[in-house]
Amino acid sequence: MNATLVEFRGVRLGYGRHTVLSDLDLCLVRGDYLGLVGPNGAGKTTLLRALLGNLRALRGEILYPGGQRPRFGYVPQREGVDEAFPFSVEDVTLMGRYPRMGLGRRPTRSDRDFALHCLERVGMAEHRHRSLRDLSGGQKQRVLMARALAGEPEVLLLDEPTTGMDLASEEDTLHLIGDLHEQGMTVVMVTHLLYLVANHAPTVGILNRGLTLGPVGQVLNDERLSALYGRPVKVLEVEGRRIVTGCPPKSAGGGGEATAC
Repeated sequence: MNATLVEFRGVRLGYGRHTVLSDLDLCLVRGDYLGLVGPNGAGKTTLLRALLGNLRALRGEILYPGGQRPRFGYVPQREGVDEAFPFSVEDVTLMGRYPRMGLGRRPTRSDRDFALHCLERVGMAEHRHRSLRDLSGGQKQRVLMARALAGEPEVLLLDEPTTGMDLASEEDTLHLIGDLHEQGMTVVMVTHLLYLVANHAPTVGILNRGLTLGPVGQVLNDERLSALYGRPVKVLEVEGRRIVTGCPPKSAGGGGEATAC
């Protein structure tokens, strides 16, 4: 039986007197692949901060059955990365080693070898001497994953990992995430794109003042999604892939033409 890494019991999250999420019950187990979705403002970033240990619960308990908070490898949105400095791919990956190296220490040969190993895992070793800002969007995301892996995490936490990517880069990134999961990595993917979790995350959590959690086939259904977004939503299966479509509200005009979510 896989070990529980993090457990939320009746947790309320927010800022001051403002509650964002309440009555949260969540059990993250080693080996999970969890997709967290919800509309803008639903609390995705708030839950992410709580998982990382950057936000304390206003009520309830956040427990670590293993005795301490697991190591998280955090992969931010590309828009949150400062590219003003000409860091190389290797430099950026080595940044993930700093928490393991200790304050004030310089990277050793062992650290550099491990960083190279992480770049090999994400298929970016041949680009290690290039500047990060010269890479494509998909390549940058792979480097950020290598940086997260360099910290030897127990959980890979991805915040909108395919933002701004074209279709090919998006598919490549999702396949990489799937490969890392198959190699034993626990994955939490936070996104607003329903079709991503519908086709890649076995377990899904929908955030909307609280958390609805369960297997993807049970959680992503027409009735629940229609209520969440305030308009008709259909979940269809075409050639083995789930497609999530929504119809604009009648007040918006048009004939209710379906559009992918």
